[in-house]
Amino acid sequence: MVTDPQTACFEAGIKFGSLYHQFAGTPLSLESARSLERAMEESIENQPHCEAVTVEILDDVLEAELADSAADYTELTGRFIEVEMRIEYEDVTVKTRMEMEDGYPLMKLVSVEE
Repeated sequence: MVTDPQTACFEAGIKFGSLYHQFAGTPLSLESARSLERAMEESIENQPHCEAVTVEILDDVLEAELADSAADYTELTGRFIEVEMRIEYEDVTVKTRMEMEDGYPLMKLVSVEE
């Protein structure tokens, strides 16, 4: 039997997979960063049990990438974003976060509250 906390954690994983793989490779510039943040948030918030998503595109990392580029845009990867999500399933609230850790965009549980 699957518990409500397990289901809530599964739902969080589904949301992260959708967010990352749907948007990875999207053209990204300093001018499009805010609208892309909103699009990512609103897209994932449409999914069941997702109560809140915050996407932050890291301007300093993006600026550094673009400074060494001949183009004025690059591809979105995990190193440019930090994400927080709140999933609510039944009486369980799951908080999650994605951030770079040792060069990898790590998605992790922050808390599971009943």
